[in-house]
Parts: sequence; structure tokens; C-alpha cells
Amino acid sequence: MGSKLIIEPKAQEEIDTAIAWYESKQVGLGEVFLNYLDGYFQTLKNEKALFEIKRNPVFREVPLKRFPYIIIYEEYQNRVIVYSVFNTHRDPIKKSNNN
Repeated sequence: MGSKLIIEPKAQEEIDTAIAWYESKQVGLGEVFLNYLDGYFQTLKNEKALFEIKRNPVFREVPLKRFPYIIIYEEYQNRVIVYSVFNTHRDPIKKSNNN
């Protein structure tokens, strides 16, 4: 049995923003993005050891191949906690200054 997946509110906000943006570009593309992302989430829950550690000690990241996003997550006990689904085409400094 796989781990429990927890998507933090900030990550869910990023996902919702991405879906809306893709949907504004092409009807149905937001759903394609969500289904693609869900495939990664299922892999993280069931086969999380496939992805290597990028940050010490516990944070991991996995880039999506088809879309310019990175999932930042942590494995803790029997949970996978998603902290961010980060758009790699956005400037994180500008983003943080707008908050």
C-alpha cells in the first residue's frame, strides 16, 4: 500500500493557478495538466524511491517532463507532503515581492 499524499494549501493554489492558465490557453489543457500531475503524485505515493534527494536533509524535487514545473515534497513517516508545484518559468524573486 502506498503512502498518504498531502498537498499543502500553497501547492494546491499553485496547481489551481496552473490549471486555470492552461485552460485559458486551450480548452481541456488544464485537465491534461492535472491528469499528468496526478500521474506523478501516484508515482510519489507508490514508488517514491524512484526520485533522488536534491536538498538536505529531507526535501526532494522532481521535474515534470511535459510541463515546466517542479514538485517539491518531503517524505515523512508514511506520508508524502507536497509543498510546492513550482512553475520554472516564473521568477521566484518577483513572485515573493508581490506577496
